[in-house]
Amino acid sequence: MDVTEAGAGAAARPGRQLELPEDRYAAELAFLESYDRGPRPPSWRLTPRAVVLFVCGTDGGPLRAPGGEELVISRKFVGDRALVERCVVTLAGERGLLLVGEPGTAKSMLSELLSAAVCGTSTLTVQGTAGTTEDQLRYGWNYAMLLAKGPSREALVPSPVLTAMTRGAVARIEEITRCLPEVQDSLVSLLSERRMSVPELAGVEGPEGGDGTMHAVPGFTLIATANLRDKGVSEMSAALKRRFNFETVGPIDDIDAETALVRSQATAALSRGGAVFSVDDTVLQALVTAFRDLRTGRSAEGWEIERPSTVMSTAEAVHVATSMALGAAYLSDGRDVVRTLPGHLLGTVRKDDPADHARLLGYWDGPVRRRAEAGAPLWRTLWELRHELG
Repeated sequence: MDVTEAGAGAAARPGRQLELPEDRYAAELAFLESYDRGPRPPSWRLTPRAVVLFVCGTDGGPLRAPGGEELVISRKFVGDRALVERCVVTLAGERGLLLVGEPGTAKSMLSELLSAAVCGTSTLTVQGTAGTTEDQLRYGWNYAMLLAKGPSREALVPSPVLTAMTRGAVARIEEITRCLPEVQDSLVSLLSERRMSVPELAGVEGPEGGDGTMHAVPGFTLIATANLRDKGVSEMSAALKRRFNFETVGPIDDIDAETALVRSQATAALSRGGAVFSVDDTVLQALVTAFRDLRTGRSAEGWEIERPSTVMSTAEAVHVATSMALGAAYLSDGRDVVRTLPGHLLGTVRKDDPADHARLLGYWDGPVRRRAEAGAPLWRTLWELRHELG
């Protein structure tokens, strides 16, 4: 994404390191709301077509609203447009959407963007962990008010999921497979029956009374994410799986697109701290190439590489590029920034398994050396820095 494009460069509010997508892209969302007046599913802020445009952008070309206003919609998700379209169709059908994939493939970002475009908020979120309880997916109580006045809608503390139900909005559950099976299964009846029972409110007078059942408003749906490499996760039951459409978010296929994304994300990170991103394009491309080689187990030339157990994701490449640029901005001593690349790569590779150190050395003794011998100047420099890997 290009933070210089219209609607994508909103300054962060004081006290916020990162803006919510609904705030950062408020101008684009408002424009798309007036641009496409076609049919919308219940409770949706934008049409399904406009949601796809918001996520995928307009490839640099402006859109013209009926009033004559023009705006370029920035590309926010670098991935398959058909995947985004399937996700939007799933949500339009009020069916649960499960985004799965390797860590660092922008599943959470995609779920945030979809939620912001569909219902105007991405904050109705539950973070799945081994400690997540059923109450965090359903509801709790303000016990002081409960003791003082008894069960009432006022004393009820709704979960983000229940709030989304009553608003006709999108709820998000991050890392759903981190939740224990009994917690996950509390979603089965909710997604099939579209209602939640609150027994304590049964028989209470008023709109919250009756049989104590909270019904979902049209438009309510749920987006969950799950990592394919997580250890110690809880397998989803067959009943819960049937309530979701699964979509796999894979790594970025095109090296130029991935390099551009790493550059833009790292540049944005530096600008938040008032620094300038100064990593040369050639160095940045070498960084992304190394990540892609180690991720796939095969170099661009077709040479076999022993893959490390660590996930060499685009998100990790952004972190390394940011660290290199921060070092150049704040700790510059005249050294070429490329000299810091081996150390940053080693720090990334060794996260999961110390044996990955040897695999990185194998990468240096293989593709890095071969490229150096072929006369590539930057790769020759990297080969000369092998000693930095220990």
